[in-house]
Amino acid sequence: MSSVRTTAAMAMLVLLAAACGTAGQDETGPSAATATTVTSAPGSSPPASPAETTPAAGTAAVPAALRFSARTLDGQTFQGESLAGKPIAFWFWAPWCPKCLSEAPAVKTAAAQYDDVAFVGVASLDTEAAMKEFVQRTGTGDLVHLSDAKGAVWTKLGVSEQSTFVFMEPDGSTQKASGPLGRDKLDEHLRTLLGR
Repeated sequence: MSSVRTTAAMAMLVLLAAACGTAGQDETGPSAATATTVTSAPGSSPPASPAETTPAAGTAAVPAALRFSARTLDGQTFQGESLAGKPIAFWFWAPWCPKCLSEAPAVKTAAAQYDDVAFVGVASLDTEAAMKEFVQRTGTGDLVHLSDAKGAVWTKLGVSEQSTFVFMEPDGSTQKASGPLGRDKLDEHLRTLLGR
């Protein structure tokens, strides 16, 4: 009986220690690994850890880079996980950036042409009002645009300057390209992303 109490006490200490390691993280930061204690009946094998499990048929694994929550410029909540399993073109821009303005027509055209790629604009470095005005002026309102005033998504994807594109394959591997990207260069990156 004292062995069961000792095991239970040890399990509680492990869980408390794991909980202390997650204090101070912000909501948009990467998920911390959580310690889990599993007790198995003697002679049985323990269940697989989350890293060992495979996604159910028809679902895609979520790359760490897509584990974020943001707000769109139209006020909706956006979960990065919703893009899992898709080829993605992230376009990081700022409203006052002349390079970003010059490549907007190519981005708009490519988004219409490559409907098998998820295009996501990630705006920062200015006010939300300026971001909305940029989208209206460039006619890129058909794209999803995230309002990333604090730069959380920029940081998550390792972007430090505008204009930058991050092309993400369904497996989560990425390739970055600094802009401005004209139509031909953007097409080249998108064909590579799609393996064409």
